[in-house]
Amino acid sequence: MYLGAMERICTHCHAVLAPETKADWCPACGGALTERLTLPDSGQLFKPEVDHRGIVLPRRHALGGIITPK
Repeated sequence: MYLGAMERICTHCHAVLAPETKADWCPACGGALTERLTLPDSGQLFKPEVDHRGIVLPRRHALGGIITPK
């Protein structure tokens, strides 16, 4: 069983907050936040990009475009 770190996610718009973001409500929509287990790191070599609100932005492909999970 994997007991990894927890990440905060909005229950309404599903925005993922950066670990250093201090917020009680979602900065994007004002929705409630909940915590969930993160997936194990698969050799992540970079720090995720975070916008001015403290929300983790989607990963981008080297040739452009956003990488979306299945």
